[in-house]
Amino acid sequence: MDATALKKKIESLRYEIERHNRLYYNDAKPEVSDFEYDRMMRELIDFEKKYPEFLTPDSPSRRVGGAPLKEFKTVRHSVPMLSLDNTYSREELADFDERVAKVLGTGKYSYFVEEKIDGVSIALVYENGFLKLGATRGDGKRGDDITENIRTIQSIPLKIPVPGSGFKGTPPTLLEVRGEAYIPTSQFEKINEEKGRMGEELFANPRNACAGSLKLLDPTLVAARKLDALIHGFVRYEGGDHPESQSQAMQLLRSLGFKTVPNSEKCETLGEVYNKIDSIATKRDQLPYEIDGVVIKVDAFADQRSLGMTSKSPRWMIAYKYPAAQAETVLEDIKIQVGRTGVLTPVAVLKPVQLAGTTVSRASLHNQDEIERLDVRIGDHVFIEKSGEIIPQVISVDTGKRAGDLPKFVFPKKCPVCGESVLKHSEEVAVRCLNPLCPAQLKGAIRHFAGREAMDIENLGISIIDQLVDKGLVQSLADLYTLKQKDLEALERMGAKSAKNLMEGIEQSKKVAFARLIYSLGILDVGVHTAYILAGQFGSMARLSRASAKELEEIREIGPVTAQSILDFFARSSTKKLLRRLEESGVAMDQAEQTTGENPLRGKTIVLTGTLERLERSKAEALLRKFGAHPSGSVSKKTDIVVAGPGAGSKLNKARTLGIRIWDEKQFLKELGMETEL
Repeated sequence: MDATALKKKIESLRYEIERHNRLYYNDAKPEVSDFEYDRMMRELIDFEKKYPEFLTPDSPSRRVGGAPLKEFKTVRHSVPMLSLDNTYSREELADFDERVAKVLGTGKYSYFVEEKIDGVSIALVYENGFLKLGATRGDGKRGDDITENIRTIQSIPLKIPVPGSGFKGTPPTLLEVRGEAYIPTSQFEKINEEKGRMGEELFANPRNACAGSLKLLDPTLVAARKLDALIHGFVRYEGGDHPESQSQAMQLLRSLGFKTVPNSEKCETLGEVYNKIDSIATKRDQLPYEIDGVVIKVDAFADQRSLGMTSKSPRWMIAYKYPAAQAETVLEDIKIQVGRTGVLTPVAVLKPVQLAGTTVSRASLHNQDEIERLDVRIGDHVFIEKSGEIIPQVISVDTGKRAGDLPKFVFPKKCPVCGESVLKHSEEVAVRCLNPLCPAQLKGAIRHFAGREAMDIENLGISIIDQLVDKGLVQSLADLYTLKQKDLEALERMGAKSAKNLMEGIEQSKKVAFARLIYSLGILDVGVHTAYILAGQFGSMARLSRASAKELEEIREIGPVTAQSILDFFARSSTKKLLRRLEESGVAMDQAEQTTGENPLRGKTIVLTGTLERLERSKAEALLRKFGAHPSGSVSKKTDIVVAGPGAGSKLNKARTLGIRIWDEKQFLKELGMETEL
């Protein structure tokens, strides 16, 4: 196949894949099976690997996730992403309508009404038809550049117009839209089910799951979460006929291939707005995503400009919030669960009741203080509320229906799993088991340690973990690396082949990136995002374990609470013993996310000296590790390159004496092809 034919074949594949993306994710009218779609995607990826000169930024292969990032860049929004005023009653909505009429004149305007998606606000910028930027809301004026994570969302076009979208006319040269990223409820349940199997803390609700996903620095992990997005805002449009209203803008965006908020409608009167609010409310429980209300916007853009905005919110739109769904039932029991951090959590066991379209038999009681505040007792009639949480919460007790003198619930003084003492620190509400070898904590810690975002030990499932702990084969995370194949073969449902596969998975985990190792340790308040920040800042476990409170708190995204959690973790003798044993077992304590292919730094020993003007020292060292180099603190005959900035002293002089190559920062970045990226 010659180059012309090959290029045509690749472009044809891309066109078909994106057309099927639109049919599946936007129109819910798939034409091919998942097997056929996957076959086309594999074929495209194979072509692009073999012929990288034909790879383009809009290729659907980019949706599977690229190389992990070290941090997110901060970007300034062209137009501030303001918050919405909320209303909870029709009277307040009528007051809003009066304020609009006072400016525009009674009956001289219409509204556009749409569902209020309970997700994470995003901004998308397209230049000459290509997606150039995806950003979070941030503080409204500045947000994080999450373009690589946005690319993984199948319903967001990488190029407009999307094949098969039916657009007619000239596409815009510049387009900026706003929307909500979200996780569909069915996908959210799958994610939490998997987290539960691994003994990890569950996401509280789909919104939190989505926010946490978009903060991940590894786009491949974001792709696995299968986020979706709905577009509702129209900000900038250049190079075509500009729509005159919100309703026209949404029609235009749909024709370009965007997935806009469904169940939206133009309403001529406030009465029609009320009817639309009621109509959406009746369908709320059947929607495939979470909504917490309805957004009402003045339709015409000219009218929006006349109404203007305050420093916090536009005067031309408002959110009508639905009340949280509630139900009454009977509290049949209170169970205490023990998490991997030792926290004892009370869970209400309820007489099954219908709530927001689902049958509820459990609800959160949060902690000991909440039980005492509610004065809730087994046998009470209780009211439960669902307002976006993973399980409902008990909000009040109908003491008028209390049957006799029910005994108060006594929070256990001993761990219900291991029988050891529990303690409640004065500065926190949590009651914790003090036994670090508590099976509940150990099993949960192993599940977390082996998880996909941590050490990623394949084939180490929950049933295997239970057996390893119950039989005493694993009494510490480090014991995983002392297991023998014969130990595993003796477990139930574990043959020789399965045991061999698990041993290989454990062995492979020794070389995971440093950030994953940090996350795997289960340090309180340290999630995936924070782990990558710490890895980039310190580069090795030795440096991180010696970090001071000042060093930690100087990191922009780490506050005093997280800093103290890190300090407490590394101060424990059990932590020191664990890290020593892991290192002795061959677990890498400074493995960087390395680039593939050749580059001028791979295998080189490099010394940084003086002041770097465009890179912080820690980031420069992380960059060296990423490119396969070894950053060193001293100059010797083994040093290959010295990168010298202003103020370089004795190290620079020694490098000159030894005849070592010397680069300035500009050349350092140029050699990596990064001189224009920072």
